[in-house]
Amino acid sequence: MKKNMGTADRVIRVLIAVVIGILLYTGELSGTLGTILGIFAVVFLLTSAFSFCPAYLPFNISTLKKTASK
Repeated sequence: MKKNMGTADRVIRVLIAVVIGILLYTGELSGTLGTILGIFAVVFLLTSAFSFCPAYLPFNISTLKKTASK
């Protein structure tokens, strides 16, 4: 599993997951929409933790900064 997520991508995903979590906890989100967004929040946290997004693979996307080779 090769990393394909940069720092900015990971931070944005964590922030979105936290906002969704707060909205679920306070009861602002509920029902089917709340369940779906809760699942997305968990997926965002997991992909951020591993710096890997499987959805990027088919499109060959990587948000990692290129490092200079010597």
